[in-house]
Amino acid sequence: MEEGDEYRRWDELIPDALGLIFRNLSLQEILTMVPRVCKSWSRAVSGPYCWQEINIEEWSTRCHPDHLDRMLQMLITRSCGSLRKLSVSGLHNDTNFSFLADHAGSLQTLRIPRSDISDSIVEQIAGRLSTVTFLDVSYCNKISGRALEAIGKHCKLLVGLCRNMHPLDTEGLEAQDDEAYAIATTMPKLKRLEMAYHLVSTESLLQILSSCTNLEFMDLRGCWNVNLDNKFFKEKFQKLTVLGPLVMEDYYEANDWEEDCSEYSDDSDYLAWGFLAGDGGDYDDDESYDEMWDDEGRLEELELRFYEGADAGLYGWPPSP
Repeated sequence: MEEGDEYRRWDELIPDALGLIFRNLSLQEILTMVPRVCKSWSRAVSGPYCWQEINIEEWSTRCHPDHLDRMLQMLITRSCGSLRKLSVSGLHNDTNFSFLADHAGSLQTLRIPRSDISDSIVEQIAGRLSTVTFLDVSYCNKISGRALEAIGKHCKLLVGLCRNMHPLDTEGLEAQDDEAYAIATTMPKLKRLEMAYHLVSTESLLQILSSCTNLEFMDLRGCWNVNLDNKFFKEKFQKLTVLGPLVMEDYYEANDWEEDCSEYSDDSDYLAWGFLAGDGGDYDDDESYDEMWDDEGRLEELELRFYEGADAGLYGWPPSP
């Protein structure tokens, strides 16, 4: 800013600084409003500076699978390998999981509950998730102990695992200890383990406790096959907090502990809006889209423009303000 200028030149801030500022905005604002301010701001949100942490978990539970694919690929591509935290629900095929693994060189926290992934794809790409310290694969009904074993063998830094199940998915089934034994044999550094409504036995649980000596918290709500001796636990595992097997509501906040085991807190807002992509094929950063955002039940059509310097004129876009 030149001496005597009355206003600050926000467009002259370096992209790193702009990225830190934009992290205080919702993802909807970053994608639809910020790019329309000026060219430098548009370039900042098109690069990796705003996409080191991506949280679209709530929005992804109600969007169309094709729209989830395009949004996820767009945001991960923009991160340029700097992605540290990803929260998304309902990956509906192995291709999406493989794609995010290809860009997971810096990934530390991965939440992919309710995803339709298989043991085979996890075994294939687990080696590319070696930097992950916290993993949530709750309600992923197609994976088993094979997948957890592969994760444990390759993710040596793992200290938090969420593998909760829905009670309707396990009702009436016999005890299955393969996942518990996989955890016990491959994840010795765990500090937090959530296995709500799992069909684990007391024997397999004791195997976990014997192997994972750093455990500080276990969620065993709904694990009806587990018989706990409270006196035994208090004497032998004084630093361990166990929730369950009886179900207790409002006992803890699921995300509190995660902030303690990662230096990067979750500043991303949940997306209370809808994303509907155009019909023009695969995503392209240089392409103009007509988006529709769902706000409290109303659909409002917005034109989303990504300014790319002088090339914008090639697409008939008006000059950036």
